[in-house]
Amino acid sequence: MPGEQMANPDDKPPARPLDPIDRDILRMLRADGRASIRSVAERVHVSRANAYARINRLIDDGVIRGFSARVDQERAGQGASAYITLKIVQNSWRTVREQLRRLPGAAHIALVSGDFDVLLLVHTEDNRSLRELVLTRIQAIPEVLSTRTLLVFEETDLDSEL
Repeated sequence: MPGEQMANPDDKPPARPLDPIDRDILRMLRADGRASIRSVAERVHVSRANAYARINRLIDDGVIRGFSARVDQERAGQGASAYITLKIVQNSWRTVREQLRRLPGAAHIALVSGDFDVLLLVHTEDNRSLRELVLTRIQAIPEVLSTRTLLVFEETDLDSEL
């Protein structure tokens, strides 16, 4: 859409710097999002009140965006995964993002630089569902100029260090 700008989309203030204790808390919660405040406090050697306050600050600052389960997509009935690259009409990122966000199986959407504009990760039941998603849903978005589909044969979650 003409006139769209890429400035801070959520107008959030910048997050405060993380100290080593914050980083330890994030590592713990990334490994086990169900860890209790008590166990977090004990492992990082702070009081429960301090651990609770730090976790709430990390949530309020948007550092922690939520808690979720890591799902084995294949075991969950989503046997076909693919990265789909999209070239889109200039200045249409927000419009396209909102349409992609509503697609069944969309797992990750990124605006990128390079030979294409958008990288989309999808999980579908099978190749037929993937084909339908790409050919009838994604390519039907008016702002999408072209797509390329990269099938995922195997994937591994990595626990990134802070």
